[in-house]
Amino acid sequence: MIKNICCIGAGYVGGPTMAVIANKCPDIKVHVVDLNEQRIADWNADDFSKLPVYEPGLDEVVKEARGRNLFFSTKVDEAIQEADAIFISVNTPTKTYGVGKGMAADLKYIELCARQIASVATTDKIVIEKSTLPVRTAEAIQNILKNTGNGVNFEVLSNPEFLAEGTAVNDLMKPDRVLIGGSETPEGQKAIEALVAVYANWVPKENILTTNVWSSELSKLTANAFLAQRVSSVNALSELCEHTGADINEVSRAIGTDSRIGPKFLKASVGFGGSCFQKDILNLVYISKSYGLTEVADYWEQVIIMNDHQKRRFAANIVKTLYNTVSGKEISLLGWAFKKDTNDTRESAAIYVCDELLNERANIRVYDPKVSASKVYTDLDYLDTRSSEENESLVSVVNDPYESCKGAHAIAIMTEWDEFKTYDWQKIYEQMQKPAFIFDGRNLLDVPKLEAIGFKVYSIGIGK
Repeated sequence: MIKNICCIGAGYVGGPTMAVIANKCPDIKVHVVDLNEQRIADWNADDFSKLPVYEPGLDEVVKEARGRNLFFSTKVDEAIQEADAIFISVNTPTKTYGVGKGMAADLKYIELCARQIASVATTDKIVIEKSTLPVRTAEAIQNILKNTGNGVNFEVLSNPEFLAEGTAVNDLMKPDRVLIGGSETPEGQKAIEALVAVYANWVPKENILTTNVWSSELSKLTANAFLAQRVSSVNALSELCEHTGADINEVSRAIGTDSRIGPKFLKASVGFGGSCFQKDILNLVYISKSYGLTEVADYWEQVIIMNDHQKRRFAANIVKTLYNTVSGKEISLLGWAFKKDTNDTRESAAIYVCDELLNERANIRVYDPKVSASKVYTDLDYLDTRSSEENESLVSVVNDPYESCKGAHAIAIMTEWDEFKTYDWQKIYEQMQKPAFIFDGRNLLDVPKLEAIGFKVYSIGIGK
């Protein structure tokens, strides 16, 4: 029976997941540990509205459990020693060096966690992969634990997350399924049963799926690949719609009513972002190539190629529409997060569109209700396209959307924040340069009303 849980990693997955487990299992002690002192301090802050991860409803969940059976600290070794079960929820970015550069997952943090667990643990532990990992990573973790530990028994399980940022709390409270993979030995099955018992506190048993560990690892990559594939597919059709006079929204509605297809992930946009889709597909591509499955790798790689193309052509359309030059022109980007209801900007389309426009010497103003100025500049600096000083001279981040739009030649909607639909667009129009352009990268706004005001509106996938 699991009575004490340790989670290594207090990020977008570890923090919310452990908060919900603590909330739903008051008899289980949950320790979330991280070496990042500032991140832990933010989780322990008195103001629950300023947690390091923004998710609707998360503040209330943390408020109820923190201090009762939910704890955040930097005392990693102590939490490992006390735990019956240890979740590994650290970053697994795409490699930027060596073999597999640009595709394979960088597993150095996973290995460091495994070695730390092995060196500290003096009692039997269940070690649970929560990070998204390549197939057969559990085998590597098991080898490290077995060969470098203190002679104790470790059972390694795969328990991938399927939460979506912006709806993470609801996804955790009412999951479509919980997937747990483990070895088929008696010890492995016992470990699976122990973790099933934790989730069974609030998840119906029929929604808890158990598999072997390899199937569990691959299922996570496959789920994200399928979702991303749908986005790239509808975005590919959006370009065809623009050239033929069709409306991608009408096409999506028509095919989405087919029960075999369904309506989800069929909304055309400037492209998908976030920490998972691109990274997981690239991982899938790398795994396929490593087994010599060239055609399989090429198939999935095309999903990424289409997504990158969509971002580039969105930026190119802005330049083309503004008389083939944006040099010295003011362009307002509304939204920087990769999707609404999150402050996560990883792989956000806004970053890459902004970069393309900066290459054309545009002046950019950014407004996002949840993303800080420092994060915007960090994202641009990470691209290493230009110096920090140059980025700061060309990009201004403001706290007021009307200030962002004032005097602008064009507005680009980059994130589908609901508040954008409520703005006084008449007021914004009156303060912009004429003609006033809106490039709606999320098909969010009421185009006829905007055109009645006087805006020239260009929406993804709507032919002119």
